[in-house]
Amino acid sequence: MLRSRELLGAQRSELFDLDGEHPRLDVPLKRVKKRCVIQQPLSDLAVEIIKQALTSEDQQFLFESPVYAGQPIHRKAMAAALRDTKHKKHKTKAKTPGWCELLGLKSFTPHDLGRTAATLAGDLGFDDAWIARCLDHAASKKVDVVVPTVTGKVYNHSKRMKEKRAVLDGVAAELRSIIGQLMKTIEPKLRLAALTTSDFLS
Repeated sequence: MLRSRELLGAQRSELFDLDGEHPRLDVPLKRVKKRCVIQQPLSDLAVEIIKQALTSEDQQFLFESPVYAGQPIHRKAMAAALRDTKHKKHKTKAKTPGWCELLGLKSFTPHDLGRTAATLAGDLGFDDAWIARCLDHAASKKVDVVVPTVTGKVYNHSKRMKEKRAVLDGVAAELRSIIGQLMKTIEPKLRLAALTTSDFLS
């Protein structure tokens, strides 16, 4: 439920309590649209994905580029992988199918994944204000409570993290259920692509 820029540039040093009870990713100001640090709780699914992505002790970025060593995956890489790639040099207008076509899915973009996760969370009965916090969106005036600065920065922090963690854990559980059902119908050679797509959903 993070933006591509916020997630794909994530570094090992931004992870906290990965093997503990309250794992989280802290996204620094320079990658955040609203210019305030995001503390995003990590579900068990997210932790599992991160541990699989970290293939060596020297790896700095969680999602390292397979082409440029020591650099993160480009923020447009996910979008490129989802859509078909047309080869202009071929007179036959050949193309390489993207994940959407391979998996028989309607075309979508990485930005759509945030909406999908938010919809899943809403269907699971989570409050819109909690979902908004996971997306780093401002809560509506109806549910946003103005509190003193000290209370907002210190005392209210724990409650918000619990709310965010509840939403993200709920979405992760739903994703595991959906992907588990899909695995029974997808050809073995396409399963890796399906799992990778689910990784970005979370």
